[in-house]
Amino acid sequence: MKALIINGSPRKNGNTSIALAEIAKVLNSKGIETETVWIGNRPVRGCIACGKCFENPGRCAFDDDVCNRISEKFKDIDALVVGSPVYYGQPNGALLAVLQRAFFSNTANITGKPAVSVAVCRRGGASAAYATLNMPFQCIRKRTRRNSPGR
Repeated sequence: MKALIINGSPRKNGNTSIALAEIAKVLNSKGIETETVWIGNRPVRGCIACGKCFENPGRCAFDDDVCNRISEKFKDIDALVVGSPVYYGQPNGALLAVLQRAFFSNTANITGKPAVSVAVCRRGGASAAYATLNMPFQCIRKRTRRNSPGR
C-alpha cells in the first residue's frame, strides 16, 4: 500500500512539513509506503477551463508547474494526504489551484481512494481551511466514470 503526501506550503521545512512527517511516520510504522511531494514556491496556474484534459486525460494543458507531476502519481497510490498552512482562514491558494487542476484532469485515477487533509495554523481559521481542503475529496467520491474527464 502506498500513500502520496502533498505538502502545500511554500516553506519546504515549515510547520506543515513537520505535521506531514509525523503522519508519514505513523503510516510507515503500519507498513504503508509514503512519498511526499512539495508543491514548491514557484508560480502555479489556476484552471482556465480550456478542456484540453478531455483530449489528453490525466494531464493538464499547463506543464510548467508541479500539477502533472502529482497527477502522474495518482494511478500508483492507494491513499492521499494533503497538508496546507492556513492563510486568512483559507488553505494556500497555490495548493488549491494544483488540486483543482490535478483532480479535474485526472479524476479516474483518484476517484474512490481514501484521502485526508491537514490544516496547520497559528491562530483561527483552521475549521474553514480544513473544510475547503476536504471539498475536492467530496467531489471525487461522488463522480462516476461516465462524467469523469479522466477516463
